[in-house]
Amino acid sequence: MSIATKLKSSPEPVAEPRAILGQAGNRVRFLDEFKRSNEGLKMLQRPKSLVSRSPQSVVQLQSNVSVDSSCSSDSSSSNSSVQTVSSRKTVKRNGVKPVKAKVAPTSNESVMKFSPAMSPLLKRCDWITPFSDVLYTSFHDKEWGVPVHDDGKLFELLVFSQALAELSWPMILNKRDKFSKLFDDFEPSSIAHFTEKKMLSLKVDGSLLLSETKLRAVLENAKQIVKVQQEFGSFSSYCWRFVNHKPLTNGFRYARQVPVKTSKAELMSKDMMRRGFRCVGPTVVYSFMQAAGMVNDHLVTCFRYQQCCNANVKKDIKQKSQETEMVTKDVENFCLSRE
Repeated sequence: MSIATKLKSSPEPVAEPRAILGQAGNRVRFLDEFKRSNEGLKMLQRPKSLVSRSPQSVVQLQSNVSVDSSCSSDSSSSNSSVQTVSSRKTVKRNGVKPVKAKVAPTSNESVMKFSPAMSPLLKRCDWITPFSDVLYTSFHDKEWGVPVHDDGKLFELLVFSQALAELSWPMILNKRDKFSKLFDDFEPSSIAHFTEKKMLSLKVDGSLLLSETKLRAVLENAKQIVKVQQEFGSFSSYCWRFVNHKPLTNGFRYARQVPVKTSKAELMSKDMMRRGFRCVGPTVVYSFMQAAGMVNDHLVTCFRYQQCCNANVKKDIKQKSQETEMVTKDVENFCLSRE
């Protein structure tokens, strides 16, 4: 039998190669392989480490991503949701009190906040509040403290001041049209001819407009005003002479400083009662002086205070200029007569 046939028929088993030892033996090689396998596992698990980050780091990451303009709309929306969830979590560290996250206002809320219609209301006297009657507020803004020189208007304000003992200003102003109709637009000469029977028949909704005492006083005062007009030329001239024909300005800061009567009101009250006027005590007269603009009792913090002051100054300047023109004309006429 040939050698080739002998080798095929009885093949000898091939021995496995022996492991080659390193410098420190197989133990060191085994440890190296174990480390490499662990590093491979860490690389696979690295994306999961984002979940274990603190809320602050997630917020910081999302803010950086939102700055990048290359982010897609989907990723930005998901990032904003993660940021919102993270910002709602509050962590108390180093004794610092957690602060709630502020939510940005919507577009509608921004319009409401900065709309001109939502601007602060004008500062008025303390007795005018946001809940005051509309007519009362309008009376304060347009009439109260404004100088009045019309006799009929002055008579109306005198009647209203007398009625304050029974009615409030809002109630009076809501009945103003009825007052004016029943009292013939407060024409003193017309009311002076009313009989007592007619005066006591002035009713609204079945009841007297004022008490019998006040109605009799209105009738008597109308008669006295006619006499004053004959003596002084007008009821206005008679009233304004008690303040030297110039409005008084007190300049009070607080409502508690505003008096209910003054020495000038007492003087005017005594003179009116001496002439036969009725229901004209110092308190009533001072209310009348305030409403007629003989005294400016708007608080200095009220927007109407300075307006009334400016109006009085302009009127005073105009009056002085007219007086100067009259004096100049008199001088010119005198000089012409001497020539």
